[in-house]
Amino acid sequence: MPKLKVEDLKKLRDELKGKLTVRSGEAKAKVIVHMSTCGIAAGARDILDAFLKEIEENKVTDILITTSSCAGLCSREPMATVEYLKDPPVKYVDLTKEKVKKIFKEHLLNGKVVVEYALGSGSETTA
Repeated sequence: MPKLKVEDLKKLRDELKGKLTVRSGEAKAKVIVHMSTCGIAAGARDILDAFLKEIEENKVTDILITTSSCAGLCSREPMATVEYLKDPPVKYVDLTKEKVKKIFKEHLLNGKVVVEYALGSGSETTA
């Protein structure tokens, strides 16, 4: 393996800095990719990578990507939840890279829920 040069380290730092910025800061929306054991086994890592790729390709800076543990629906993995500040969260199930592209374009960029991929909308509440 060749030795790293200072320029190589700076380039790597800048690349990683961009990815970390996506995980923190102010955002109009948040995407939570469920990454428990069942989710990972079902392909959640590919789903996370697909969302990150869409953000990079579309040069979006106001969508936060994060991960979470199990949502309790192992048979519907891989899953992701999309949250907007003033709207109820939407849980998307049985995801593929192609579904991520459509969710990104329609829901995250244009605010329209992709009903055919959504399990439901809203949060659990107690009386």
